[in-house]
Amino acid sequence: MSPADQYPRPKGGHDLILNAIGMSMVFGGLVALNGVNLSIERDSVTALIGPNGSGKTTFFNCVTGIYKPTRGDVILYPAANLPSISLKGLPADVITQRGLARTFQNIRLFNNLTVLENVLIGRHCRMEAGLWGALTRNKKTRAEEAAGIEYSFDLLVTYGLDAMANELAKNLPYGDQRRLEIVRALATEPKVLLLDEPAAGLNISETAALRDLITHIREREKVSILLIEHDMSLVMNVSKKIYVFDYGRLIAEGPPEEIQRDPKVIKAYLGED
Repeated sequence: MSPADQYPRPKGGHDLILNAIGMSMVFGGLVALNGVNLSIERDSVTALIGPNGSGKTTFFNCVTGIYKPTRGDVILYPAANLPSISLKGLPADVITQRGLARTFQNIRLFNNLTVLENVLIGRHCRMEAGLWGALTRNKKTRAEEAAGIEYSFDLLVTYGLDAMANELAKNLPYGDQRRLEIVRALATEPKVLLLDEPAAGLNISETAALRDLITHIREREKVSILLIEHDMSLVMNVSKKIYVFDYGRLIAEGPPEEIQRDPKVIKAYLGED
């Protein structure tokens, strides 16, 4: 029996796309995550908040294959009529192929490649040409490359970066670099998009543009979004559900209006004044 078979879709959970079950991560004697359960609904924006060091990015790293969790599992439900998939222990590139893509706290672009080339790198996981095709440059390989370029450029058009397609990534303004990293993740055709502090370093107008971008992505791409963010205005405006971490534990979950009033959240994170 596969791990996914052990965790069938929860009763009444037909709208779930991802379910993290009992996620724990221990580094030596440090418990970074302690039995976290977190689920994401299909076509929704879910936020993960908490103080610095509370385990948010560690959770992302476990879900996306950068870390192998000490305990627990991550189950992906691709569609209502398809079997669930366990992601536990899979390499990061395989998890990306399964349908999870992410951005990072610190932007990780290929600075000396163009904007279009950065998006093409994201697209690579959906291309089938192997080593032989790359060496022989056969008709199928050339056609696939042309389709990849077209797909990637169309994304740049959709998200307002087409005029910069041939610019080096390092020459883009900071806000556009953030946008490019998100577009590169979208090039993988994710089912779940994980954004790690996308508003970090953005000014007020750039943050407002990011809010609109997140809403547009959810509506246009029909992708579920899990968002780590410290900007509470952004979180409260775009999220359907919020999870709150503190010291590696889940201390609260619920819709934004409940989280704002939760005494545990106020004490741990939002402030008591």
